[in-house]
Amino acid sequence: MTPGVRARPIVLLGDPVLRERAREVEAFDDALRTLVDEMFATMAVADGAGLAAPQIGVSRRILVVDVRHSEGDHARVALVNPVITERSEREARDVEGCLSIPGVKESVRRPVGVVVEGFDPSGEPLRVEAEGLYARALQHEVDHLDGVLFIDYLSPLKRNLLLRKYRKLREAEEDPAG
Repeated sequence: MTPGVRARPIVLLGDPVLRERAREVEAFDDALRTLVDEMFATMAVADGAGLAAPQIGVSRRILVVDVRHSEGDHARVALVNPVITERSEREARDVEGCLSIPGVKESVRRPVGVVVEGFDPSGEPLRVEAEGLYARALQHEVDHLDGVLFIDYLSPLKRNLLLRKYRKLREAEEDPAG
């Protein structure tokens, strides 16, 4: 971790910021770059593949993704005001989890490839073409910026079962003697 950069607490399911559409970033300044560094630090400490600013309580359109592919390739990006401009027609199911809903995972269907356009933290235009895990992580984080969670893609029955499991996990954490 970079000296002076801190990891922030992650906001959990139930916090209203996770259900709001995040606001556009207008100033590409040192404060934004520091926030991005803190997001990467937070994601690393939490052992995540991606993080959106609302997950640390900041309603801004910023995401970070850092994934390693099975082939050893490394994909790391910070995107400001990202927009998915293309989606592949081919879709695949894979298991997803979320740092804001710890302890639960479920299979979600998503396009296998996307093109995402936005800006880097310095305000330079950025276009990312991604497939596989990288594409999935980008879609998951862009969803966060729109107030959408991976559980929203589940059937009502699966979502209710998953939420019940999540509540039991939270209760057990709050009352370990329980």
